[in-house]
Amino acid sequence: MKYFFDDRQTAHAPSRELHNGDWVPYAENIERPRSIVETLTGWQPVRDFGMAPLLAVHDADYLAFLERAHRDWITAGRSGDAIGYTFPVRRRRPLSFGRIDADLGAYSYDAGTPIAAGTWQSAYWSAQCALSALDDLAASGEAHAFALCRPPGHHAGRDYMGGYCYLNNAAIAARAAQTRGLGPVAVLDIDYHHGNGTQDIFYEDPAIFFASIHADPRTDYPFYWGHADEKGEGAGEGTTLNLPLPRGTDGPAYAPALDTALAAISDWGAKFLVLSFGADTHSSDPISSFALERPDYVELAGRISSLGIPTLIVMEGGYAVGDLGKNVAAFLSGF
Repeated sequence: MKYFFDDRQTAHAPSRELHNGDWVPYAENIERPRSIVETLTGWQPVRDFGMAPLLAVHDADYLAFLERAHRDWITAGRSGDAIGYTFPVRRRRPLSFGRIDADLGAYSYDAGTPIAAGTWQSAYWSAQCALSALDDLAASGEAHAFALCRPPGHHAGRDYMGGYCYLNNAAIAARAAQTRGLGPVAVLDIDYHHGNGTQDIFYEDPAIFFASIHADPRTDYPFYWGHADEKGEGAGEGTTLNLPLPRGTDGPAYAPALDTALAAISDWGAKFLVLSFGADTHSSDPISSFALERPDYVELAGRISSLGIPTLIVMEGGYAVGDLGKNVAAFLSGF
């Protein structure tokens, strides 16, 4: 298996986030990718596939906003990281005010996803990282590839950011795989938190199957999405599967949900899998509440590998920096 990462993905370095009513150090920090890069060897270079694959998933106005947001923030006389504080949760309309505060609210849904000076650069190269791994996987005929995407992406929707996510790397890769004729394509999300952005992007799309195993949104972020009754809409009805689990879920309790998701993906006829992997399911994670241990990752990866289809593994969350590199290495070893 080849691993992909680009150092420009560390340019994104916000100093703080708003969490539980207080300012705290930004959890999605550059120590996360560093811990993984230092644990694994044989990293491959990331190539630039341009804006077209991003535009196949995200709105052009949203991408333009991400590229200019921090510059507009500084031009407006602000300092530090750009963070929204007003969110149009009702009658959201494409209004334009020429004011960065309004734009931040219009294109985000939380106050924990700051835009720093290097955010666009890192988000752009994070998406290119996923595309590079996809390209190599398709050309080499290998079974698996790993894209160390940072910042992560599965909370980002077509025209909004949130949950530390700006560009939806998994969705961009899934659409690109579909375009290349590698499908039918399925996305399996096994981050602790529901991949609401990925679900939203493909919710009415009958050509992409989305399955997610995550903490019950009745108790955990992102709260409003990821409930078991969300199954897709319109032509996409039946192509979304949500399997929420309670806090404290350990490896033996997690495995049946994974088997359910894998059976659904297989029955749907997937020929290519994009796997959103979050190591925040580990028992040591500081912002999550599952109880998986390192050996569980090896077993879960083996179950996923048993699908027998090409799999692009895209990194999402995982915030226990001291354990992160070894946990990721254990998971990849299971393939």
